Amino acid sequence: MVTTEWTWAWTWWGALVAINLVNLIIGGVLFVRSKRSTEIEHAQYRKRMRIAGTVFVLIASYRSVFVSSYLGQLAWFDSIANSSLLIRGFAVFSELSFAALIMLVLLQLSKEVPASENHRTSKFTEFLEPKIPYFFFTCLFIAQFFATSGTITKIEVLFAVEETLWGLAFLSILPLSIIQLRRVNSFKDEKTLRELRLFRILAWMMSVFCLGYCSYSLFYHLPIEYWPQAIAQLKMEVPVPEIRTGVQAVKDAFFIVNETKVLADWGGIGFLIWHSGYFSLCVWMSLFLMNGPRRLKISQKIK
Repeated sequence: MVTTEWTWAWTWWGALVAINLVNLIIGGVLFVRSKRSTEIEHAQYRKRMRIAGTVFVLIASYRSVFVSSYLGQLAWFDSIANSSLLIRGFAVFSELSFAALIMLVLLQLSKEVPASENHRTSKFTEFLEPKIPYFFFTCLFIAQFFATSGTITKIEVLFAVEETLWGLAFLSILPLSIIQLRRVNSFKDEKTLRELRLFRILAWMMSVFCLGYCSYSLFYHLPIEYWPQAIAQLKMEVPVPEIRTGVQAVKDAFFIVNETKVLADWGGIGFLIWHSGYFSLCVWMSLFLMNGPRRLKISQKIK
């Protein structure tokens, strides 16, 4: 039984690392191609997208190797490189990069494909459209403080608030994603549809992802995994895990690593779904986004 679980754990880890190695190579190719592009009109936008995408892909590759779980300071390897607080620090940059990619591309689509006769929107929608992406980014920015504090103090409510902010962030852009999907598909002429090819892929991707993530968050992740456990910890006379404060808590969060490859220790199937999806699906999204989805000219090749 132990041998089987050990084999399964290494197989899962190896597959995830292999996927991220391929992602890293693809990211490098996309970065070079984007940087060499002679396209002037979208130069600044594409620069921001390739930098943010590269940060996310690089850190995702690192975290796919050094699997970690903040609350129990679980680590795949008994090494300081697998430190929970170290990886949480990396996660701040990667998650803000992911948030920036989505914010920038939603703003770009609204800028290049505004509401028109083909697809009218209300004045209220037109008012909110340029503001919602910033609200999305702000939610994920604030979430970083709760996640980092939770990693140090082991207060589970902080993680529950962080995950709630993630759910709220994607719930806020779900209507916008659907509006943009309808908008880019409202055009009938072949020329415009070809120009909007990247935006049409983007709109479908964001709508499906937001719908899937919001459903996962609202019906499973928050009500079943996070909030009941967080509330239970607050009700304990002796909280488990122990709540930590002060400088020593920071040191312990950085230096203590609890190596394990037992699935039950990591939280079972819920952890596998989250971790596998985060370091595959989200990276693939970032690879697409780092190329800078934009309105193309008919004579322009996609690079």
